[in-house]
Amino acid sequence: MAGGVCYFALGADAARLVWSVALVLTGAPVVWKTIASARRGHFATDIVASLAIVGAVLLMQPLAGLVIVLMQSGGEALEHWAEGRASAAVRALEEAAPRIAHRVAGERVEDVPVGVVVVGDLLLVRPGDLIPCDGEVVEGRSDLNVAALTGEVAPVEASPGAHVMSGTLNGTGVLRLRATALASESQYARIVELVRTAQSSKAPLQRLADRYAVWFTPATAVACGVAWFATHDSLRVLAILVVATPCPLILAAPVAIIGGINRAARRQIIMRHGAALERLAAVTVAVFDKTGTVTVGQPRVRRLHPAAGFEANAVLRYAAAVEQGSSHLLARVIVESAEALGGGTVPQASAHVESPGQGAVGTVEGHEVHVGSRSFVLPHGQVDSAQLARLEGSDVGLRAYVAIDGRLAGIIEYADELRPELAGVLSDMRSWGISRVLLLSGDHAPNVRAVAASVGITEVEGDLLPAQKAAVVSRLRANGDVVMMVGDGTNDAPALSSADVGIALAGHGGGITAEAADVIILVDSLDRVTDALAIGRRTMHIARQSIIAGLGLSGIAMVAAGLGYIPPAVGALLQEAIDVAVILNAVRASRA
Repeated sequence: MAGGVCYFALGADAARLVWSVALVLTGAPVVWKTIASARRGHFATDIVASLAIVGAVLLMQPLAGLVIVLMQSGGEALEHWAEGRASAAVRALEEAAPRIAHRVAGERVEDVPVGVVVVGDLLLVRPGDLIPCDGEVVEGRSDLNVAALTGEVAPVEASPGAHVMSGTLNGTGVLRLRATALASESQYARIVELVRTAQSSKAPLQRLADRYAVWFTPATAVACGVAWFATHDSLRVLAILVVATPCPLILAAPVAIIGGINRAARRQIIMRHGAALERLAAVTVAVFDKTGTVTVGQPRVRRLHPAAGFEANAVLRYAAAVEQGSSHLLARVIVESAEALGGGTVPQASAHVESPGQGAVGTVEGHEVHVGSRSFVLPHGQVDSAQLARLEGSDVGLRAYVAIDGRLAGIIEYADELRPELAGVLSDMRSWGISRVLLLSGDHAPNVRAVAASVGITEVEGDLLPAQKAAVVSRLRANGDVVMMVGDGTNDAPALSSADVGIALAGHGGGITAEAADVIILVDSLDRVTDALAIGRRTMHIARQSIIAGLGLSGIAMVAAGLGYIPPAVGALLQEAIDVAVILNAVRASRA
């Protein structure tokens, strides 16, 4: 009998030794990490957990210590999962940068890396090429797609004397340009550098748990001190540390954030990291890009001003007939508008000739029709100055001119439509206390002001390059505001990276815009922005609620442990019960 008891005792001691070794091996990394953080001046929730682990080792209470290690490691794993970082933004930009330039050397054209182009080199830009570096056009005409830099979908005419920027896409014409900057100093390279700088300078958000630990950790130390001086019972001190181990702090925020991320995903909103949810809940200023963000990003025929003696629908019909043979973006807009008015029938044009970047001419039902820019059409369309002034009015927006048989027949005005859901989005944001809404754009300032006025936005800036957009966002943050930036184009990437939380409308594809943002909306709908804000606010409310409830229960358990009612092992199990309650509350963040 005595031998059996002895054997059992030896077995229990051996098992405790094994568990103690396991505690040392698994607890050492947690303690070492806490020490390393403390040496950097970072004192957070990990301190109490590490003290409890060390105490469990010294007092041979491996069960209590192992439970703490499990909760600490599991909580950190959840937090890392929920707060994963986006790292591909700069790489995506760099991969999309122009690589090759066609340099003119005498009678030859040689392909060279853009890095060897120097100021003054003569470059050939073929249809469909990216402009390799900033330069001045010396020969040729074309239309340029500048959406990557300004966000505007309407092409820009390039002709001799025009300054063009790297990263823009050449249209149908052939250009020769003189390099005015190295590729490394051109506009596209500046966008890359802006995104890199903004991402590296954005301070990481302090963990929500660590903010509560500022007072909870000292409170735990005081409780342990009182228990020791009152009883000199080391097991009571360990019991207090065990029940005070802030697993509610460690678990509540990550679980709630994961729930919020999952809920957002069901609404086709991708949160790239958990910090985005917390920042969304604190937004005070909203900044919107114009084209493709508050507008649909596709030009439409707004109206046609016919000249005296011409009928609007007939002018549009003839213009569409000529534009059917053109690859120009705005040509397709005219054709679609005419098809909508005429039930899908547009006459065919013969003798079609297109002048890249200027316009097109053709014969339609026996009439010679010119369609295109002012400089292309007016020499072929006689009109007195008074009538021309009446047709043009004071609007400086995008236009196409139409001449029929040597007379100016009319002027077609283009416009980008506002998103129908915009008014509701702005109303919701103001009701939530977002104090300011700004509209920024690379479009001409008068056009931007007109759009802003139509929706009640009073703070407006136009004619902005990407760096200037980012500067506006940085200035707002420097004033203490929590800034949300919403955009959809490459030109918005620096501003998205500079904002506290950048939201990319990726319904048109995403690319670098999505990579630079904290939140990605996968559908082409602006009302998902308010969904994201609502999810962020609800998630952080639940996280804080869970933390406060968990700390309250831990506080009650600390008092009981200090009075000797809870031993360390029981305290560890009690702490697990508190953790379960906290987790069950936190998972509510995932519910719709």
